[in-house]
Amino acid sequence: MWLQAVASSPAQRLVARGVVMTGEEDFLVAAVVLRDDGGRVLLVRKRGTVRYMLPGGKIEAGETPAEAALRELHEEVGAVLDPDVLVLLGEWTAPAANEPGHTVRGHVFEHPWVAGLGARAEIDDLIWLHPDDMVGRDDLAPLLVTRVLPALDR
Repeated sequence: MWLQAVASSPAQRLVARGVVMTGEEDFLVAAVVLRDDGGRVLLVRKRGTVRYMLPGGKIEAGETPAEAALRELHEEVGAVLDPDVLVLLGEWTAPAANEPGHTVRGHVFEHPWVAGLGARAEIDDLIWLHPDDMVGRDDLAPLLVTRVLPALDR
């Protein structure tokens, strides 16, 4: 696409690929909701941070949000996800979890549970929590609490 050739910044390339930006966000990320048979959601805490969040990360230049989600889940927890069953849950903006004064725009997907997950790369800890057990916790990312949780079927 000719727009990609003239787009010089990562944000411009995302716009050229059809990712709509509002101008409010500092970070563009993709994340995935993985649930076990009990309905618990996989959450991760990155090294040097205090808040748990969905596994995922920043969308790199030239990637779609879905491609970033697949790459990040493999890097962070060893998940090999099937792109054919990756479903967009929503796109939301919220305060960044670990960067005070910044915002994040998250493209959040759902994918069926996969076996063999573990902390890798920059992940310091992972936990499984049922959505009902997330209410009232102060160690969860704002995007998860204010946007993703209300969108989940409990």
